[in-house]
Amino acid sequence: MATHGKRYRKSAEKLDPAKVYEFADAVRAMKEHATAKFDETAEIAFHLGLDPAKSDQTVRGTVGLPHGTGKKVRVIVFADGAPAEAARQAGAEEVGFAELVAKVQGGWTEFDVAVATPEAMKEVRKLGKVLGPRGLMPNPKTGTVTEDTASAVKQFKAGRVEFRMDRQGNVQVPFGKLSFTAEALAENGQAVIDAVRAARPASAKGVYVRRCTVSSTMGPGLRVAIRESVA
Repeated sequence: MATHGKRYRKSAEKLDPAKVYEFADAVRAMKEHATAKFDETAEIAFHLGLDPAKSDQTVRGTVGLPHGTGKKVRVIVFADGAPAEAARQAGAEEVGFAELVAKVQGGWTEFDVAVATPEAMKEVRKLGKVLGPRGLMPNPKTGTVTEDTASAVKQFKAGRVEFRMDRQGNVQVPFGKLSFTAEALAENGQAVIDAVRAARPASAKGVYVRRCTVSSTMGPGLRVAIRESVA
């Protein structure tokens, strides 16, 4: 059974675990009861009414956060020629093709987002065992396989985040820092909610979002009211 530290317990004691909050109220409560001595990350989690075993019931995408993530996003780009130069000028931390593939194949993963051109994907696919488990494999659905490398780099650095459903039907997305104003966090979080709703598979039946919670790095989860129609 998991145990929690004193700060977590102190915050949890002040909150009703059975209460269901409106989203903006949950954000305010999360900020008010934060006890950590560092700038915690705010995260929203969904449990979806989908069958992860069915290939037509996967959820994956990206969303631009209006107020950014509050952290430096390290972007690398697998490309050659003009797309490579465009990525460098846009501020990518590392840009390359065969040499960068070899570097990552050797175990280097000190980056947050990997972008690749369609041409480069012929080699990048070899990195499935390295990038796949970390959720870093470039994918057209998330905008990380593109010829427009400059736009991709700029968007991810400005606050575009990826989301994907895990094997238990859960989606977890960071949406800012507790140092953000409650209004900024609420706007970022609402953008995530809208994006996850929009990613509902056409084959989904019944209630799509079964449960939604927000939490900070060191804080307890607060359940949020998400009103969903039944298909």
